[in-house]
Amino acid sequence: MEDSHRIEIQPVNEKAFWIAFNQVPGIGPARLAALIDVCGSVEAAWKAPIQKLKEAGLDRRSLESLLTMRRSLDLDAAWQRVVQTGVRVYTWNDTDYPDNLRQVPLSPPVLFAQGELVEEDRLAVALVGTRQASAYGREVARGLASELAHNGITVVSGLALGIDATAHEAALEAGGRTIAVLGSGVDQIYPARNRKMAKAMISQGAVVSEYALGTRPEAGNFPPRNRIISGLSLAVVVIEAGQRSGALITAKFAADQGRDVFAVPGSILQPSSAGCNALIQDGAHPLLSINDLLEQLNLERVAVQREARQTIPAEPSERKLLELLGMEPIHLDEIVRGAAMPAAQVSGLLAMMELKGLVRQVSSMRFVRG
Repeated sequence: MEDSHRIEIQPVNEKAFWIAFNQVPGIGPARLAALIDVCGSVEAAWKAPIQKLKEAGLDRRSLESLLTMRRSLDLDAAWQRVVQTGVRVYTWNDTDYPDNLRQVPLSPPVLFAQGELVEEDRLAVALVGTRQASAYGREVARGLASELAHNGITVVSGLALGIDATAHEAALEAGGRTIAVLGSGVDQIYPARNRKMAKAMISQGAVVSEYALGTRPEAGNFPPRNRIISGLSLAVVVIEAGQRSGALITAKFAADQGRDVFAVPGSILQPSSAGCNALIQDGAHPLLSINDLLEQLNLERVAVQREARQTIPAEPSERKLLELLGMEPIHLDEIVRGAAMPAAQVSGLLAMMELKGLVRQVSSMRFVRG
């Protein structure tokens, strides 16, 4: 006889498994990718027998860390903590995981966010520099961030004192979007004096981190987070930096990720400009005005495209074509077949969508999302 009082156990949200792996010491992006490849999914990897875990290449220390975490972690409680704090969780599996970041090596499998990351944030530029900013550095940061915001480009930085804070503040004042990447959990804002600014950013961007809730701001967390600052951005601008500045780490990540690196030149007599001048000597683009950045990244069209999108809203036919397009170039003939529309109509729609910045023609008759 069936027990009418039986309690149904609700399945754990799939994102809880991502959060769980995020807390296992020794399992970073490369090892998690291998586990998912061998086991088929993040949930299957969490539940996999030891032999399967070994097949994925886990060494003894990582294996022991995972087994310990599996025994001790309450998956449902970990997920409920995220839900209760109102934090968003983006994973490799999510379609709204940032496209720019997805394309770089060792992108974080999990990204926690206060606020929201939106499609417009793919047009983003990182502004970074020293904590001991001079009046010159702060003025340049303020001017660049304001101009980027006015051009509809998201400003990314690290919420640190000095150049970072000035860039975030100027973007907010200009009504633009800005994203801060932390070296702590998103519920552990650091430095404390920027908490008010971080709160304002939640409605005009986001505060993000790969670190689990409750993670304190430890020195070792900051260099790795710099790869996320550059990874979210189309380019990194170093405004003012000494020879040992953390901003130079961000610039190196950007170069390794294939992003453009710009540096603002400064006096050869000022130690705070030594890092920027060295970057220029090593091949970084010297940034003399906002136009240098907009022209190099072909961002002059952003304002025109935004106005076109507002005055000529997307129609169902355009949305249909967008569903067929992705990051891999597709030939016009294939788009015509997939859309089941006349070639002339598809060509006309693509021309209009290119004006709006929704698609790009990357080679003869081949298109990708804008």
